[in-house]
This record gives sequence, structure tokens and C-alpha cells, in this order.
Amino acid sequence: MNRVVLKSVIGGLANVRNFNRYISTAVAVRPLESSEFLRRRSDSVLGAFQWRTRMMMSTGSTGETTPLAEKEQKKESSNDNRSVVVSSYWGIQRPKIKREDGTEWPWNCFKPWETYEADLSIDLSKHHVPKTFLDKTAFRTVKALRVLSDLYFQKRHGCHAMMLETVAAVPGMVGGMMLHLKSLRKFEHSGGWIKALLEEAENERMHLMTVVELVKPAWHERLLVLAVQGVFFNAFFVLYALSPKVAHRVVGYLEEEAVHSYTEYLKDIENGKIENVKAPAIAIDYWRLPKDATLHDVITVIRADEAHHRDVNHFASDIHFQGKELREAPAPLGYH
Repeated sequence: MNRVVLKSVIGGLANVRNFNRYISTAVAVRPLESSEFLRRRSDSVLGAFQWRTRMMMSTGSTGETTPLAEKEQKKESSNDNRSVVVSSYWGIQRPKIKREDGTEWPWNCFKPWETYEADLSIDLSKHHVPKTFLDKTAFRTVKALRVLSDLYFQKRHGCHAMMLETVAAVPGMVGGMMLHLKSLRKFEHSGGWIKALLEEAENERMHLMTVVELVKPAWHERLLVLAVQGVFFNAFFVLYALSPKVAHRVVGYLEEEAVHSYTEYLKDIENGKIENVKAPAIAIDYWRLPKDATLHDVITVIRADEAHHRDVNHFASDIHFQGKELREAPAPLGYH
């Protein structure tokens, strides 16, 4: 009899030992990702018996769910819902931003504090008269490009504006990038010009995002954009590396042509050749336009932006022509 009892005790100890080894192995091979995960796994292992007991007590013999079971299910459902709205592991959440009228801000590409009212009082007739050989070269190059674009687009102002903005958004990005790398190499400040040029590039990109709401490019126009961007980016990168003063002068003349192009666009709208449709929602929020703004209002503010970019780039070129660096002059931050 004693032998039987002894064997039973030894067998029980062996089973507990095997059980502990099984549990420890399971814990070792399953990584613990967070404290929440550890708590849930601990509850599921240590409280399995209590959970099953509650479920057996809360379920009748017919298999129907009692109020206690429904309460448990609602609790689990609320926990699942709460886990959905919690921020990601990296803590990144979209901020809840509202307009002045209380409605939710719909745009992720820009925030309310990045919007502005365009300065329409700027002089649109300004022109830098080319005097030096480099200035004349820059001016004639831009004029040649203007002739080619006019031959291709003719009176299709919407498509012309789309192509213009895909090109105009490149110089600011290239210039800002080059100044950024220079600042890193020489351990010196840029005087705010990095931010100023990147602001210009972002502003030109927003022009494009507005134009594509009005004009849908065809497949061959998309191919043209691809080719022009590839050629222009690399050409302008090389030009800026060799001579920033010429690069900025070229951009200044490009912006002068942009002012002229948008002026022609406005004339055709005023003459009824182009329908004065409602302004896109993105334009109304970005430029703080009235709710009933039209295409005419949008083109007007875009033209004002281009005139400001014209002044910034001619100003930057003048700084270089005087033998100085951009960081020695105040950067026109927020000057659209």
C-alpha cells in the first residue's frame, strides 16, 4: 500500500515538473512586446480556470447567453474598441485641428498656420534689365524656352500652368538643398535662406496641387512632365553648383514669364473664353479666399505669388553679383 502511495506522489511530482517545463518553454519562445501584452497573456494563462468557471455559470443548459455573459462580451468589445483608437507604438497621431467655424481641418499637406492671404499690391510690371553677359545669356535662354512652350500649349492655359508649376517648383528645392549641404560642410548658418528657398518650392508645389484640381493632364502630358523634370532638375543642379548668381537670375526671368502667362490666363477668363468656375476647396483654404471664390481669384493670387518669387530670385542674384554670400543679407522668410 505504501509503495502505491509513494509511486503516486513521485508521478505527481514528475507531472508538475513536466508542466512547469512546458510553461517555461512557451514563455521563452513567445516574445513579450509590451506591458499590455504581458498583462493579457498572464491573465489568459493564470485566470483560465476562473474565466471558464464564469462562462459555465453564465450559460444555461440550452446554450443561451445570460446577462452575465452579455456583460462580459460587452466588456471585451469595449476593450477592443479602446485599443483601436490608441496611438501607434511610435506615438504618432494625427492632431485634431478645426477651422474657425468649428469644422474639422481636411488637409494633411498643410496646416491652418501655414495659410496666408496673398499680397495683391505687388508691382507686376517689374523687370530686371539684363546688362552683363551672364544676365543676357540667362534672359535669352528663358525667352527661347518661352517660345517652345507657347508653340506647344498655345491657348491651353490650364495645361500650360500645370507644366509651368512642375518646373517652377524645382529651383527652390535645389537651391535649398545646395545651401543645406554647404551649411553642413562649412559649419555655418545660412541666414535663413535655406528655409526661404524651401518655402518657395513648397508654395510652387501648392500651385500645382491647385491647378490639377482644374485640369486633368493627359498621358502624353504626364510623359512630358517626366522628361522635362528629369532634364531641368539635373541641368539646374549643375548650373547652381557652378554659378548660383546665374541660376537665381534664370529663375527670376522664369518668374517674370510666369507673371505674363497668368496675366494672359486672366484676360481669357475676363473675356469669357474660359469659364470662371468655382475655386477648388484646397485653394480657398490655402489662400484664405472667400467661400464663393472663383477661378479668377485663384489665378490672381497665384500670379501675385510668382511676382514675389521673381523679386526673391533677382534679389539673390544681385547679392551674388556684388561678391557677397546669401547669408550676409536678410532672408525673405514668409515672402510669397
